Amino acid sequence: MAAEATGTPMTQHQSAQTRIHNIGYRNYDGPRLGRAYARRSLFSQSLRGAYGLGRSAKSKVLPMLLFAVMCLPPAIMVAVAITTKANDLPVDYTRNAILMQAVIGLFIAAQAPQTVSRDLRFRTVPLYFSRPIERVDYVLAKFAAMASALFILTAAPLVVLYAGALLAKLDFAHQTKGFAQGLVSVALLSLLFAGIALVVSALTPRRGFGVAAVIAVLTISYGAVSAIQGVAFDQQSTGAIKWFGLFSPITLVDGVQTAFLGATSAFPGREGPGAGPGVVYLLVVLALIAGSYAVLMRRYRKVGL
Repeated sequence: MAAEATGTPMTQHQSAQTRIHNIGYRNYDGPRLGRAYARRSLFSQSLRGAYGLGRSAKSKVLPMLLFAVMCLPPAIMVAVAITTKANDLPVDYTRNAILMQAVIGLFIAAQAPQTVSRDLRFRTVPLYFSRPIERVDYVLAKFAAMASALFILTAAPLVVLYAGALLAKLDFAHQTKGFAQGLVSVALLSLLFAGIALVVSALTPRRGFGVAAVIAVLTISYGAVSAIQGVAFDQQSTGAIKWFGLFSPITLVDGVQTAFLGATSAFPGREGPGAGPGVVYLLVVLALIAGSYAVLMRRYRKVGL
């Protein structure tokens, strides 16, 4: 009886102290923007992030520096052409990206892992896929953002060259044709490099490993293929040179633009693939782009679980 008498006041006291607090959660009654808006937002944020926009000042240094390095040589060439009243630009529009391939490789090696590795490391990808965004939206947004960032990097120097050519009063039709061919070339390069770099980067959540792997695939492969082509040229095996070019992303683009865009080849002897082998080059490039997309879709099918 004493225990019951003691327990009753405690229960009454606890009941008196119980409160239900309204912490303000309410149903959302605003517009629901859906998948398209989420996809556009992810694309714009990824594109801005590739140049450090919306991030710390330290994150802006490398991409902006590389962008300046890409634009500085064309600006100097334009100044020389205007001053000397040259009849043509020192470098063709289709050659600029090949000459600056080391800078392009460094940019994509630094930014492709940044685009995808943070989501993998902190396991935020399943949150993206909860709703309304789906796996295909994520892959498309990241792929398009990285390709667009590369296209801006590689097309800006061509704009500088074209504007300078017009200021120098060079032949308008010739310069416009060359400028258009250069844009097609760097667009193809941007898609190819973005796909390969994102696939390599998506295989590891560690950014450092991703950077090293992208450099190995893009830059070291070009050096190895160029060396083998040089040996073949010295051995008078000129017929094999064009086929060795199939094993490096840079030489693939070089072969396509030599065969179809009127570019001068960077292969030893300046003899690029003709129209027949050029079709093979183009098919390999398109297959690599489509294959990169398919591998990314498969990769994020597992990550999204």
